Amino acid sequence: MKNDPVQLFVYGADQICASCVNSPGSKETYEWLQAAISRKYGEDGIEYQYIDIHSEQEDGPHQSYVQQLLDDELFYPLVVMDGEIVGEGNPRLKTIFQALDKKGFQPIS
Repeated sequence: MKNDPVQLFVYGADQICASCVNSPGSKETYEWLQAAISRKYGEDGIEYQYIDIHSEQEDGPHQSYVQQLLDDELFYPLVVMDGEIVGEGNPRLKTIFQALDKKGFQPIS
């Protein structure tokens, strides 16, 4: 496993996107991902952060994703791991788990 913690960001909004009706909201997806990842890989090595796309964003890595979401170029909730998009709209656990496996995470027994 790598020494630096993995940064996992979930970008979203309180309002469910128009094409995401019947899907969980962004905040629910964030909490669900945290729980699912913790169950499989444990609590160590991953830092989680929820980014509300309608709150003020400082310039930097978040601004680009937020602008793309606001311009409907990407769908939220958007899951970004260490600068790589690993889930969009209705993120799939399998894809996120594969990205964690590539980073050297081992499922706990």
